[in-house]
Amino acid sequence: MPTATAERRVTRPYSSVVRAEQARRTRGRVLEAAHRLFVERGYPATSMRAVAAAAAVAVPTVELLFGTKPRLLTAVIDVAIAGDDEPVGVLDRDWAVRARKAPTARELLRVAAGVLRAGQERSAGVLLAAYEAATSDPAVARLVHDQEERRAVTARWLVDGLVARTSLRPGATLDDATESVWALMDPVLFVRLTRRRGWPAERYETWWAESVLRLLTDEEEP
Repeated sequence: MPTATAERRVTRPYSSVVRAEQARRTRGRVLEAAHRLFVERGYPATSMRAVAAAAAVAVPTVELLFGTKPRLLTAVIDVAIAGDDEPVGVLDRDWAVRARKAPTARELLRVAAGVLRAGQERSAGVLLAAYEAATSDPAVARLVHDQEERRAVTARWLVDGLVARTSLRPGATLDDATESVWALMDPVLFVRLTRRRGWPAERYETWWAESVLRLLTDEEEP
C-alpha cells in the first residue's frame, strides 16, 4: 500500500504540469487582451486594470506576469511579430533555416517575404500604437528604438544573404542596402499599402520581395 510520501511524489509532478499549463493559458489571455486594447484604444488609454478585466484576471496577476505596462507592450509586440511566445530569436527560427538553404537571392527573399507578411499582419496595428505613444512616453520611445534596431539586424542579415548569392548594384554599399531593406520592412508602409491603398496581403508579399531584388541587385525577371 503506497505511503502518503509516495502519493505526494506521484501527484506533485502532475500538479506542476497542470499549474504550468494554467499559467501559460493565463499569460496568453492577458497578451491577447492587451493586444486588442492597445490597438482599439491606444496605449495611453489602456490601463493595466482594463487589460486585467478583459482577460478575466486580477490586476496583481497581470503585474506578476509582466511587471509594468511598457513590459507588457514589449511582450505583446514580440509575440505578435514571432507568432508565438517561445523564447526563440527571430533569426534562430525555422524560417531562417529555410532562408539559409535558399539557393538563389530570389528564393531567399520569397521566404523572408512570407514571414514578413505574416508578422506584419499580426503586429503592425500594435506597433503603430507604440509609435504614437512614443512621442510622449520615454519608456515606449526606448521600446520603439529597440524594435527598430532589431529590424536593422534582420535587414543586414538579409543583405548579407543576398550578397552571398548575387551582386549588389554598382555603387551600392552594404550599409545603403541595409537601410533600404530596413525602410521597406517598416510596418507603417505595410499599413498604408494594405489598409489605405487596399492591397491584399499577398500583393504586399510579392511586391516586397520583388522590390528588394530590383532595388538592390541586377537580377533579371524570371
